[in-house]
Amino acid sequence: MLKTALKPRWIAGLVFALLLSGVFVLLSQWQLSRSAQHEAPVPSSIEDVKPLVDVLQPGQFFPGSVSDQMVTATGTYDPSKQVLVEGRLYNNQKGFWIVSAFAVNNAPKLSGVAASPQTWIPVARGWVADAAQAGPPPSGTITLTGRLIPSEAPVPNVDAGPGRASAVSAAELINKWEVSSYPGFVAATSEISGGVTIPLGDDVKALNIPPQPPAEQVNWLNLFYAVEWVVFAGFSIFIWWRLVKDDYRRDLEEDEYEDDDFDDVDPEQPPNAGSSTEPTSPEPEQKVQQ
Repeated sequence: MLKTALKPRWIAGLVFALLLSGVFVLLSQWQLSRSAQHEAPVPSSIEDVKPLVDVLQPGQFFPGSVSDQMVTATGTYDPSKQVLVEGRLYNNQKGFWIVSAFAVNNAPKLSGVAASPQTWIPVARGWVADAAQAGPPPSGTITLTGRLIPSEAPVPNVDAGPGRASAVSAAELINKWEVSSYPGFVAATSEISGGVTIPLGDDVKALNIPPQPPAEQVNWLNLFYAVEWVVFAGFSIFIWWRLVKDDYRRDLEEDEYEDDDFDDVDPEQPPNAGSSTEPTSPEPEQKVQQ
């Protein structure tokens, strides 16, 4: 079959099939790139700083519409309610987030046996490379500005230890601090006291968390077209192979037919050996005696 495939016409056919398959593969990649697209950005005001008490209510689920919203709040920190969350990256270096409890002024109060007199919110104040570099939060009345982020899920079956937390999880921190909390946390961008911005310190790095990218949507029709073009690419090679195979079978049939014709002839018997070429002499006439 290799001899048949090496015929000039089938070599040219193979080149054409490969070029056609390449085009189909490129079309598949194009459809695949279009199958996963970001949602169209919706006009929003998440960068406009809004009061926390107007954006989010304690004791309720965190609505996705306020995620990444820049907020401001006035209140006080409690230095006894501070934890470190390990495994956080800053310029590809692992370290800790400093998370402090912030009592929000004028925040709605929750009712219930376990409710605290004030409503708090966890605040991720900054990043440190070493736990010993984390200092206490500033004292006094603070005007906080930062990005509002949904609460993280706690890491199951992990005891972070004293002064530590597995994640910035409101559910986990409520149990540690025994306070009523908002269902989210704030990644601080600035802290102001008496009209003066409070510096973080030499060892503490600002988080500067940007808005999360929009969610991706899968276009199943484009994904189907991408798979379809791959099938077409394979089918073009299959068609070439099928044509070569048919040509190969025709060659075999022709060779077999020629062999059958050759076998019908006895090579030891000359042509027309069974028939005499010599003329026959007429028999003499018998005379009748009278």
